[in-house]
Amino acid sequence: MTHNPPASCKVVLAGSIAKSLQLEVGQDLAKINRKPLLVGFLANKDPAAQLYADWTNKTCEENGFQFSLREVDREDLEGCILAANEDTTVDGIIVYYPIFNSRQDQYLQQLIDVGKDVEGLSHRYVFNMYQNIRFLDQQKLQKSILPCTPLAIVKVLEYLKVYNTILPYGNRLFGHSITIVNRSEVVGRPLAALLANDGACVYSVDVTGVQQFTRGEGIKKSRHDVVEKDGWTLENCVPLSDVVISGVPGEAFKFPTKLLKEGAVCINFSTDKNFGPEVKDKASIYVPAIGKVTIIVLLRNLLRIVQNRKPLSNEDSSICNPIQ
Repeated sequence: MTHNPPASCKVVLAGSIAKSLQLEVGQDLAKINRKPLLVGFLANKDPAAQLYADWTNKTCEENGFQFSLREVDREDLEGCILAANEDTTVDGIIVYYPIFNSRQDQYLQQLIDVGKDVEGLSHRYVFNMYQNIRFLDQQKLQKSILPCTPLAIVKVLEYLKVYNTILPYGNRLFGHSITIVNRSEVVGRPLAALLANDGACVYSVDVTGVQQFTRGEGIKKSRHDVVEKDGWTLENCVPLSDVVISGVPGEAFKFPTKLLKEGAVCINFSTDKNFGPEVKDKASIYVPAIGKVTIIVLLRNLLRIVQNRKPLSNEDSSICNPIQ
């Protein structure tokens, strides 16, 4: 009697990963003994933004949070954000971008009170992320907020045991080479910085070429450096990588599976399927989407903001936010 060998690739769905985070979120929510209020602003007709808002509403209801979606004209959004900043009943604010598809969107990101910015897009949080500053206070009691989608991918990698918990916190990706196909300012570049700051050698790929993010030989540096890899393409970095993460928008892009290292971990964070079904012939683990993890991370960030509500002293602010 012959036995078929087990499938070589394990497909891991976002819902399974989100459940482990839901438990943590539920435990933290019980400690504050109230339902935090998240306000979402929708000022466009983008179907993806509407879907994200619907997911946010559903996930808030299922996990004991309050959610208020406010659909406004984009010309009124600035005033609405400022009003929500002053509203003491509002714990967190999210804006569903794009709004103007210009630098004006960046201005709107900076309007949100840093104490209500669940997306981690405020200058203070972005500065801390790139400088590898993980706390807001000198006592290391108040964690800095990280952008939701990059943090969701970190949580996926933790769930998959790519992070080595034997190593010290902050070094747990040492020894891993990771290719990220996307270098947007919203997801790709922040993700490359986060993973490199955790010890990985990261190859960040976009249409302009390849950049390498690392903390140097032996990860001796406190934060990552970026080096241009002149002339490099996917053909150079993918065969070196034990993790490949792709988030290219549009149906036209299909990742060249033939370049994958045998047994690589593959993660797709685009709303389109970057990997074809043949990825299962090369990858050991494949995560086809991360949306449900991103929404739970959003709630996790909201709880962090509520827990961080204690005002920082002037001394702490000057140490952890030197350019403010």
